[in-house]
Amino acid sequence: MAKNITRSDDWKLDHSNQLPVILNTLQIYRDFVQCLVGIVYANWADIGKISNSNYRQTFVEKLIHSTKNNKAKYSIFDKRFYKFPSYFRRAAISAAIGVVSSFVSRYNKWQGGIRRWKDEKPPKLTAKTNLFPSLYSYNCILYYEESVEIKVFKDNDWKWISLPILKKGKRHLKHKALAPFLIVRGQKVFLSVPFNIIVTKENAPDLQKDPVACFDLGINHGAVGSILHSNGTVTARQFIDRAADIDRRDRRLSLIRSKAKKSMGKKGKLTEGFCRGLYRKSTNINREIAQRLANEIVEFALAHGASVIVFEHLKGFRPRGGRKGSTLRQRFHGWLHRRVVQLVENKMEELGKRVYFVDPRGTSKYAYDGSGEVKRDKKNYSIARFPNGKEYHSDLSSSYNIGARYFHTLMFRERHKSRRDRKSLLGPRMPVTLSSLWEVSHNDARREAPSISEESC
Repeated sequence: MAKNITRSDDWKLDHSNQLPVILNTLQIYRDFVQCLVGIVYANWADIGKISNSNYRQTFVEKLIHSTKNNKAKYSIFDKRFYKFPSYFRRAAISAAIGVVSSFVSRYNKWQGGIRRWKDEKPPKLTAKTNLFPSLYSYNCILYYEESVEIKVFKDNDWKWISLPILKKGKRHLKHKALAPFLIVRGQKVFLSVPFNIIVTKENAPDLQKDPVACFDLGINHGAVGSILHSNGTVTARQFIDRAADIDRRDRRLSLIRSKAKKSMGKKGKLTEGFCRGLYRKSTNINREIAQRLANEIVEFALAHGASVIVFEHLKGFRPRGGRKGSTLRQRFHGWLHRRVVQLVENKMEELGKRVYFVDPRGTSKYAYDGSGEVKRDKKNYSIARFPNGKEYHSDLSSSYNIGARYFHTLMFRERHKSRRDRKSLLGPRMPVTLSSLWEVSHNDARREAPSISEESC
């Protein structure tokens, strides 16, 4: 079954002394949208009745742009924004309609009593936005092998300027590019290029042949994974850790703690915007860690022929470890389990492969060999001591159990397809460990083995 998805690549551009011109063009576009928001809202009674987005755009364009056959109601626009390119104008109209439509829907919900809390104030219409213009091909942007030409406002006129491309992604080699956005971040200029990707989802994996990649996302290690087969055989293991990046993040967090102690004491309050720069840096480092972890997880799975990646279902989970203000509590706040999972899901969806989630209860609590509950080493929490005296890495043992629960659940559902009781499809309730797969595989082998009487015959 095929479906269309949209993914974007950032193309870095060499602006080389053209940044003031680009910023001026960006400001003119935002001023146009700001002026347009009020007009769209004033005429929303008529615009809101139009369901087709193209007809909405045409209706608004006739209000502000005069032609030979149309006299605009707001003719000031053509004087205020002289020679404004038609495709820039249509991009701005779509942006303004989106701003007003969002406000109207949120305001209607508020009036209908759908509020997060009782004293919630009504939403406000914000005309001043930080939008970026969409560049329509052949009218606002021209593509070449190593550069692009974009239309900007320069020397009191709209002209084309050439910008070399410093860095591209890889999606343009296989997929069709849509209209990009011109992005300016500080002193850097990018093109955010969306691509229309047709994804054909692969068939459900064969339990007897296809291995899966099982990952445990932890605090001490970014991710610990293994390649597991349905008979309980582990063919590969991987410890993925961004130790250097984590140290960089933790150094900034420790600076925040020390500054907070000096600023507020024991019972004081921090001022608004306290350590804003340090928080921003640590957040950006966290995002980079998540991106790198997701890339390595997908690469590890594909390198070993796994079409399924299995995680614990931790959505909404809020850890409570550590006392208030402790470093452990701060590390839990920076835990990236949801962000990593979402990035992996996006990457696997683009490849037509799958991500599966299992119940997390007991995956770390029980030893993978079936010996019982583990005890953590007090000095090194990554080490687990099994009841039989064996010491093993706790996250690695957990990854085995995660994969075992995946296989055990699918086997359980296959064997109970004919049952009407939907509760039976939730999977086994007893502790499922890697040893459970060993037992199932051993029992199946015994049933398939020929009996003594058959051999004698």
